[in-house]
Formats: sequence, structure tokens, C-alpha cells
Amino acid sequence: MKNKEREIIKIILRAYDHHLIDQAAKKIIDIVTKTGAQIEGPIPLPTKKEVFTVLRSPFVNKDSREQFERRTHKRLIQIVNPNNKTIESLMHINLPSAIDILLKK
Repeated sequence: MKNKEREIIKIILRAYDHHLIDQAAKKIIDIVTKTGAQIEGPIPLPTKKEVFTVLRSPFVNKDSREQFERRTHKRLIQIVNPNNKTIESLMHINLPSAIDILLKK
């Protein structure tokens, strides 16, 4: 029995807007499937929620506060056994600037 290693490229997408990150994930999946590589995902990762509390008044009224939150949505896409054409097409992909991309091998 052959023990063939699987080469995997992990793409982690992060953004504040979940619609934007889903569109970017779909675009990456379309490009990768055209090159003939296998794909796993997009896998939704836990959303990071940051809450900031600020005083409404600069001097008095300590009880009057306002809360803001920022949610960071994440998606994981795994490309199994990519070929040279897949890697070349990923290098030239055009995604919005609001999306943070992290590639791991």
C-alpha cells in the first residue's frame, strides 16, 4: 500500500463584513476548482467579538456609558495537492482590501 503524503495549503480569510468574506471565499474556490485541485471548505472559524465601553460625557455622568463592538469573521479554505497552475492563479487573485489573507503550508 502506498503512503502518499497530501500537500495542503491553508488559506485563512479574516474580515469585519461576513458578506464580503463569503464572496471572497467563493471567488477563491471558483479559481482553484478551475485549475483542477481539490478543495476543502470554506470552513467557518469562530468569530472574535471585541466590546469597547466608553463614557458618553467627558467630565461627569459616570453611569452613562456607550458600548461598541467589532466582530472579526474568519474562514478556512484548504487546498489539497495543489499544482503549479493553482499556486500561480492564487498569486494573481484580486480581492478587496478589507479582507486579510493568511497563507500557510
